[in-house]
Amino acid sequence: QVQLVEFGGGLVQAGGSLRLSCAASGRTFSIDAMAWFRQAPGKEREFVAWIKGRGGTTYYADSVKGRFTISRDIAKNTAALQMNSLKPEDTAVYYCAARVGSSLALLATLYDYWGQGTQVTVSS
Repeated sequence: QVQLVEFGGGLVQAGGSLRLSCAASGRTFSIDAMAWFRQAPGKEREFVAWIKGRGGTTYYADSVKGRFTISRDIAKNTAALQMNSLKPEDTAVYYCAARVGSSLALLATLYDYWGQGTQVTVSS
């Protein structure tokens, strides 16, 4: 089993920045890829960003491309999401996820482990 815990959510004004962190524990050697998803009230959970291995390969949703950066530190068992130029529509609960399997995965159902989520609110 793998446990994931997110940190770093909060309230920020539009145009501002936040950095989310995700700490993994347990059988972390089994993780091939990690991702961030988000879920706004009344909406389905949506893919945000994905990273595999030591971070050489990443993929982003079009809505965050150029503004968000996903990273991973395998030695520290952490992942991060740097969010810049935030918009009110970025407001959501953000979830860290991990999976066994290194292929690109955009569907939440393909992930094996989830954190509890952290709230990000962007005011206009």
